[in-house]
Amino acid sequence: MTTVQTSTDAVLPETTIIRSWKTPIALLIFSVLFAILLLAAPRPGGTTTFRLATGTDLFQVADLVVPVTATAWACLVLSLALAGVAAYFVRAFGRSPLWVVIVYIVVLVVGFLTWAAAGGTVPVAGLLAGSLALAVPLIYGALAGVIGERAGVVNIAIEGQLLAGAFTAALVASVTGLPIAGLVAAAVAGMLVAAVLAAFSIKYLVDQVIVGVVLNVLVAGLTSFLFSQVLQPNKAALNTPPRFDRIPIPLLSEIPVLGPVLFRQTLIVYLMYIAVALVWVGMFKTRWGLRLRAVGEHPQAADTVGIKVNATRFWNVVLAGALAGIGGTVFTIGNGIAFNKEMTAGAGFIALAAVIFGQWDPIKATLAALLFGFASNLQNTLSVIGSPVPSEFMLMLPYLVTIFVVAGVVGKSRAPAADGVAYVKG
Repeated sequence: MTTVQTSTDAVLPETTIIRSWKTPIALLIFSVLFAILLLAAPRPGGTTTFRLATGTDLFQVADLVVPVTATAWACLVLSLALAGVAAYFVRAFGRSPLWVVIVYIVVLVVGFLTWAAAGGTVPVAGLLAGSLALAVPLIYGALAGVIGERAGVVNIAIEGQLLAGAFTAALVASVTGLPIAGLVAAAVAGMLVAAVLAAFSIKYLVDQVIVGVVLNVLVAGLTSFLFSQVLQPNKAALNTPPRFDRIPIPLLSEIPVLGPVLFRQTLIVYLMYIAVALVWVGMFKTRWGLRLRAVGEHPQAADTVGIKVNATRFWNVVLAGALAGIGGTVFTIGNGIAFNKEMTAGAGFIALAAVIFGQWDPIKATLAALLFGFASNLQNTLSVIGSPVPSEFMLMLPYLVTIFVVAGVVGKSRAPAADGVAYVKG
């Protein structure tokens, strides 16, 4: 008998690594621009003071005083090193981790602030608190965008939902004298705008982007008309909204730097913390999240296992609208400000950029919104401390950051496979 020897060794195919060099290239470009700034406009000698504590902190932290030239150039060297680290990760693993980008941003911001505020004082707690305040509506809008696009519906109408929420909150809170009533009404207003988006894009198969743009124009025109014809002539009764009071959390609110920023906030901000956590846990740890992601990635397969694709999409888009409506309250009852025409000023579109920056992940989108809020508030801080940076440039900064993000600075992002694609059951 002849024995046939067979080999058990299997030849495994080589894994192809798809590399995206956008991140290290972008980081290198920003470092070069910072180097040009330091060479073209040096600030020789002197120091910059970073004020870390406030008068109500549990214990006082000494101000951080740093030499301008040495610190700025040290931050430049560190930023170049981090660009090299990003390149190493791309070469070895195909992409750069998020922590490299975060550390890079912190280092470059410290270096820029040291240079820009030479001879002055940077109120760190005030800068961060203002950044969070500007980021809150962006975070609500980004959460709405993440939920909608994970379900397969492009929510271009976030801007309209924010504006509808701001208008309704101001009107209802002014009439009732209750900010909480305005908050609930804003959520309902956002849901109504989202329901129109869902009905036309899911039921009648109209292009989702077109519906979103039309809704933004419709809400802007309707609220402007009602403001001129109803709110403005009756400002005392209909457009003097009360504001939510700040609720300091005992002990936590007295922690230096972070306490005043995170724990001396209004109900809207605390609800935002809860919303971010709930959306992340729900999306990745629950049956609701599994179905949500299924109808956005492969609706045919989801339909095969008994998931009602269009119903799931509809109700999740409506839920997203409620979150965006609540985000709109920041513009009025969140700060006790009367409603004005188009007061959201494009926040919904920046929120969409945060969704892309955050790779359709609730936590990452929140971090992106915080970055945009910081970029917006930086112009205010630098104008107060008398920075030589032109105010026009600082006004452009949030939108420049948005352009770089949408261009893919953080690497390649993949939207849900069925995002923007209507589903027709065969």
